[in-house]
Order: sequence, then structure tokens, then C-alpha cells
Amino acid sequence: MTALSVRALNRALLDRQFLLARTDRPPLEVIGRLVALQAQEPNWPYVGLWSRIHDFTHSQLTTLLRDRKVVRSGLLRSTQHLAAADDFRRLRPLLQPVLDRTARSAYFARNSAGLDTASLVSTGLGLLAGGTTPRKELARRLAERHPGRDGRVLAGEVELRVPLVHSPATGAWGSWGNRSAVSVTPAETWLGRPMAPATVKDLIRRYLAAFGPAGTMDVQAWSGLTRLGEVVSGMRAELRHYRGPDGRELIDLADAELPDPDTPAPVRLLPAFDNALLGHADRTRVIGHEDRKRVMPGHAQVRPTFLVDGHVHGSWSLEGGTLRLAPFRPLSATDRAALEQEAERLLPFVGGENVSCGDPIAIGPS
Repeated sequence: MTALSVRALNRALLDRQFLLARTDRPPLEVIGRLVALQAQEPNWPYVGLWSRIHDFTHSQLTTLLRDRKVVRSGLLRSTQHLAAADDFRRLRPLLQPVLDRTARSAYFARNSAGLDTASLVSTGLGLLAGGTTPRKELARRLAERHPGRDGRVLAGEVELRVPLVHSPATGAWGSWGNRSAVSVTPAETWLGRPMAPATVKDLIRRYLAAFGPAGTMDVQAWSGLTRLGEVVSGMRAELRHYRGPDGRELIDLADAELPDPDTPAPVRLLPAFDNALLGHADRTRVIGHEDRKRVMPGHAQVRPTFLVDGHVHGSWSLEGGTLRLAPFRPLSATDRAALEQEAERLLPFVGGENVSCGDPIAIGPS
């Protein structure tokens, strides 16, 4: 069994995430390759695609949302994602147990104690009536039917238990942060087709194409599904097997190629919640343990980062037109210049103004 170094795993991840070299593939194809883009805040997937696709524009993704080729909804790990419409139809039913598990958590259970789950779901769907309804209106009407309970939490539970798609305006490029107004539509109404569950094996193959080589625990951490060991064992004959730096067995698609570990990795600015940082249980292939604490400090935060030589080297933020880069360690003159150049390219896309350097590096008006 071939042993793979951390560097080999890093270059494989960057290659499959289109971070080793930008691609000319259309955005819909890239989103499909990545399976889904985490979209807790709507602007960040645009930055993620900009870092992966040559000459990507905001309108390319906005058009896909408007044309119902890409949807925004709860998906992996019960969080908001953008996914190709056909992928959402197949993956959401498969991942529904994860969302149901979240709906049973204390936050929701306290509010819905004594309510029959099936009745709550039926009421929610009845209020939606197969159409598009503002989330606030759904919450208000649920509260009317269940006095003394928080309608917003009830609406959130319905959205977890039933596949609802957000309106295109929710996922459109705009102000930073979450949208104050969100409208939802039953997925089958929005898509015009019934849901069609994929198999767990299909999901594992898709995962490996975007994140492999990886271990079973990595697939579980990414998807939220559990007890996948038996499924992976049943796929053993069709997969390639490696040994990771820590001695664990890693699996990969049999026809997946690994890039040369010595392939140079360009500087890249990644959005908050980027796929490359959230695709594994063991994330040391792209971020060290100490840096992970800085980037993921808790409270569901995953800060924007930048990569130097393929690994997280710092974080960045956009404040009043100023793009601020905060390196975690000193940068060489060459890396600093490359980082400034990449930030310069990103500035117009995110609405920045100009570039200046400091420690931390600040890009924007002084």
C-alpha cells in the first residue's frame, strides 16, 4: 500500500478543488465537481468560484440561480449550500437523516415539545401551499397556530424536515452577511420534478472526486452521515488504497490521478466556509492545528483565509472597502509580492479600492 505524505495529499486536494490552477470549465460544472458550496452567507460562494475559475463574474452564478440550475438550501451537515439542481434532487433525500437529527436537537426540541412532528410538517406545507412564501410569514402563521411557541424556530424545523429552496434573491451577490428577507418554496415545486435519492456509494464517489484520497471518517465529517464503514468496505474492490501520514488507510477512486507533490501551488484567497477547509475530519493537509483554532474559533465561524504553498498562512477580511490580510507567520518577499498581486486581482470583484501593505497587511484605503 503506497504511503502518501501531507504534501502529496495537499496537492491532490488543491488539484481537485481547482486551486492548483484555475479552470476554464463553466461554473455549473465546477459546482457539480465540488458537490456543493457552503453558502451560510450568500456572497462567499462567489469568492470561492472566483478563486477557481478564470474570468468568473457575479452574473454567471446569479443567472444559474435565477434559471433554477443551482439552488440554495440546507444540505451537507444541515448547513446552507449551493448545489446544482439535479444534485440537490439526489443528495437532499440521502442526507435527510442528518437534517432530521439537527431538528431533534435541544434548540428545536424545547420549542416543539408536545407537538407531533408529522402534524407540524403537514401544517408547514399547507401554509406554503406549494408556492413561494417569505420565511418571516411562515413563522408568523405557525406561531398563530401554536400559541406560546417561537414561530421562527418552528419554521426552522419545518425547513430542516422538508426540502425547501430559497429564492434566487437570497443567493444573489449583494451586501455582506445574511439576508434579512428569505423566501422559501417546496423543492419539488421549484424544480418541477420529484426528488430522486442517490445511493450512499454515489455520494462517496462524488466526495472522493472532490476531496480524495481520504478516510471513512473524512467522508462522515463532510457529509454528516455516520456508520459508513460497512459501505466503504463493500466498495473495496473498486477503490484504490493508500496509507496516510498517520498510518490510517485512505481510499480513492481507482482512476483518479495524483499530481506531483512538488507541483508549485499558487497563492489563493479563499472565502469563509470554503470547501477546501471543511472537507475532512483531519484537515492537516491544508491547515495546521494551531491555525485551525484561529480560523475556526467556534460559534460556527470559519474565517476567510489565504493559502501560501498550499497551506493556510493567514486570514483576511473586508472592512469598509479595505481588504486586510493578517498573516499568521512572516512572509518571504516573494510570497508577500504574490499575495499582494492576488489581492489586487480580487479587489474589484469584492468592491475594494486600492492596495497598501502593513503588518497585518492592509489592502484598501489607508
